[in-house]
Amino acid sequence: MPPFSFHGWIAIITTILVFFGMWRRRGAPPDLLFLGGLVIVTLCGVIGPQEALAGFANPAVLTIGALFAVAAGLRYTGVLNWVGQLLLGGAQDERSALRRLSVSLLAASAFLLNTPLVAMMVPIVVDWCRKRGISPSRLLIPVSYLAILGGVCTMIGTSTTLVVVGLLDAEYEYQTGLADEAEQAGLAAEDVARRRAFAEKLHPMSLFELGQVGLPCALVGAAFVLLVGPRLLPNRTDLVEQFDDKRREYLVEMIVQPQCRLIGKSIEEAGLRNLPGLYLIEIDRDGDIITPVTPQDELHAGDRLIFTGVVTTIVDLEKIPGLVPAVDQTYELHPQQRSQRHLTEAVLSRTSPLIGTAVRKANFRERYNAAIVAVHRNGVRLTNKIGNIVLEPGDTLLLQTRTDFANTYRHSRDFYLVSSVEGSGAVRHDRALIAAALVGLLVVWLSIAGLVGLPVGFGSPAVAAIAIAVLMILTRCLPVSLARSSIDLQVLFTIAAALGLGRALTNSGAAGTLAEMLVGGAEWIQAYTGLEAAYLPLLLLVAVYLFAMIATESITNTAVAAMLFPLVVPLAWNTGSNPRALIMAITLAASLSFITPIGYQTNLMVMGPGGYRPRDFLRIGLPLAVIIMLVALALIPVAWPLKM
Repeated sequence: MPPFSFHGWIAIITTILVFFGMWRRRGAPPDLLFLGGLVIVTLCGVIGPQEALAGFANPAVLTIGALFAVAAGLRYTGVLNWVGQLLLGGAQDERSALRRLSVSLLAASAFLLNTPLVAMMVPIVVDWCRKRGISPSRLLIPVSYLAILGGVCTMIGTSTTLVVVGLLDAEYEYQTGLADEAEQAGLAAEDVARRRAFAEKLHPMSLFELGQVGLPCALVGAAFVLLVGPRLLPNRTDLVEQFDDKRREYLVEMIVQPQCRLIGKSIEEAGLRNLPGLYLIEIDRDGDIITPVTPQDELHAGDRLIFTGVVTTIVDLEKIPGLVPAVDQTYELHPQQRSQRHLTEAVLSRTSPLIGTAVRKANFRERYNAAIVAVHRNGVRLTNKIGNIVLEPGDTLLLQTRTDFANTYRHSRDFYLVSSVEGSGAVRHDRALIAAALVGLLVVWLSIAGLVGLPVGFGSPAVAAIAIAVLMILTRCLPVSLARSSIDLQVLFTIAAALGLGRALTNSGAAGTLAEMLVGGAEWIQAYTGLEAAYLPLLLLVAVYLFAMIATESITNTAVAAMLFPLVVPLAWNTGSNPRALIMAITLAASLSFITPIGYQTNLMVMGPGGYRPRDFLRIGLPLAVIIMLVALALIPVAWPLKM
């Protein structure tokens, strides 16, 4: 066993402690553990402060942060909701939904970070399941897996690939510098040529390079999810029963605006007939009352639709462009003004000055700078129009308010209770085309940069992503406050600190020593089994992929990539292997995590809404991981030959 230096031991022990902390204490924040490890190696002199903090300025970290904001812009403008409705709206059963999700998620996650993409898709899928009485447990694991699979088709689909891109750029410069030093030192031409050839194998990754293997893996994985997945997925019927629980029923009046896309459609075609927990009582058309409403009745501009139903579906109604609450018609119906509002529930107290007053005469807007959208009265299904309802103590009002309403009136004697309605923020539909065009510009920008190259600055993925995020803010596709809150600092800090720990392993010589040990182990296996020397690079490839895959399932994908990268570079140098093949192996293995819920963030995100248990991921994820591993190991040597 090669000896470790003092600093090498510190780096190794610190890394082991961080990994053990993440594995043993599942609730421990990963960013705190990695930051603590980074502080230890810095204070012990393994790396200097500048190297320790370099990860926070790494282009990959900046790109990930900017892409979080870009994804938030798509959510804020309703682009993702529109896409989700377009794809799932016509699906009538889970198999057709799975087919539609496969195409959309594979394509979208190739160009959007899969974590925010899944965050946007989960409520869309849950709503679709709620409307059709299907358990979300039948679809949410596929949502996570399909997003993961699509993410390896390009270099910007996952945070893992972006981390590797940043490390690859830095390593290319470092190895090129070593080749220059070797030439200046007058080393043999053969040694200099080998060093330069090795450095060239570490050239920056292009946008679609990983897709040479990632795309076949994604297609095979999607086929497995479609064909085999339904047999292995659980069916949590208790989640469906939760949808049917008795909930507060409101009376709400909506107006069909002239630009509404539902005009000319029948009630059934518009999707307003079978809304969960919502019933269309009547249509008021210029004073003519249509009741009962039949599925064949067509919608006209200016129709006033009277619904009774639950708040979650009323929130869905508000998100349909051109369908607005029938509050005061001058009351902030413009998209820019409505974007400052969301729904709030308030229960009237006995001391409220509104008691005994009809809604139309309550002057609610003047009193509270809010509007009554709907009314609920416990145990009684209200059938009057909103304006005619006489308010009583205990009535629950669904209000359109400003964001500060809850804090302002939480302790008011006019209300027993005030609370915001989750997920009811207004959507800027008027900015959807601009947001979609900006994301299209980002894809084209990165594609050109990867295929033909661009001048310095324009060719940086970080600069491109930040530029598009800034343009989204300038074009009002994304509020500054939402841009800031959308950035997941825990993810960024974990990646930045993991990069610093990886640098500590390299600088201390620990990575090189571990590489020598791995080579020695592989050579022993080769000798013991009688394999030819030509199979040594393949043996190392399998070992690296397996180790990365297992480590990812118990820790985090970005951390594993950052920690293994400095190990495989000296491993390739010592064995004369192609470093690019090994780097792509850890990139794919660390990105494709299916077996445990903690291996990838998207798996954790669907665990709660889908009602999953860890064994559910093991049951479907283990065979999927094995199939993907076999495909990847078969194709990596074809795309990137193992020998230098």
